[in-house]
Parts: sequence; structure tokens; C-alpha cells
Amino acid sequence: MTAMAPDRTEPDLSFLLDRTSHALRSRMAAALAEIGLTARMHCVLVHALEEERTQIQLAEIGDMDKTTMVVTVDALEQAGLAERRPSATDRRARIIAVTEEGARIAALSQEIVDRVHREALEALPDDERTVFLRAMNRLVNGHLSAPVESPQAVRRARQQG
Repeated sequence: MTAMAPDRTEPDLSFLLDRTSHALRSRMAAALAEIGLTARMHCVLVHALEEERTQIQLAEIGDMDKTTMVVTVDALEQAGLAERRPSATDRRARIIAVTEEGARIAALSQEIVDRVHREALEALPDDERTVFLRAMNRLVNGHLSAPVESPQAVRRARQQG
């Protein structure tokens, strides 16, 4: 005798968010790959341009572990887009400085990121888009603003940026 699956009483929000997030990340990766960047490289470049930031600060913004951050900055350095420099305000700290070419590529990558997001949202009618964005922001800043402790490791989501 085969057991019956329990009836679902709510929409599978986890599936919906995971599926759309994965599809969006894959579109973003493909679009940024056209200019030789990854989403992490883009994140580091744009946030390093905002203000003087250390590698640790940028890793926190991009929700990257230390190893991933080192690999990302190494790739940016090898491409001539960023470099590690002593901080102007704290000689003990090293910051990630974006080169002139890195700033040019960051502007281009931001156009790509904006285009991918715009195309995704254009799949919705204007009135639904407004409601969707309002609801997502409400979840991100409210009920789902922070993960909870769990006995099993859960893969971390990338931070905004």
C-alpha cells in the first residue's frame, strides 16, 4: 500500500522563491560573463567604488566567506580592475581600490545588472510589478529580514548588491 502525500494547505513559497532566484542568478551570470565578470566581481567593484572599504567589509556586504573573497579579489587584480592598497585613514588596514578600467567595467556591469532586473520585472504587468516589489520589500525588511538559528546548516543567500 502506498502512502498518500499530505495535502498542501499553503502555496510552496520556498519553491517559488528558490526557482525564480535560481533562474535570475543564471541569467545574471550569463549576462555578466559576456564582459568577463561574475556577480561577485560586480558586487565587489560597485561597493568598493562607493567608499574606501576593506576586503573584510566587502566580503560582509557580498556575504562571501574569506576564501571566496580572496579568490574574487585575486581575479579582479589579475584582470587589472582592482588592487589591494593601504588605507588612507588606517595604515594597518588594506582596502580594495578600483582602477580606472575597473570603474569603466563597473559602470558597464551595472547597466547589465539593471537590464537583467528590468527584463525580469517586465514579465509582470505594471500594476502587478508595483505590488510584487512592495510585497518583496516588506518581506525582506520585515518577517524574512534575518535567518533564524537552525541545527542543520542552511546555504546562505547572497546579500543585496
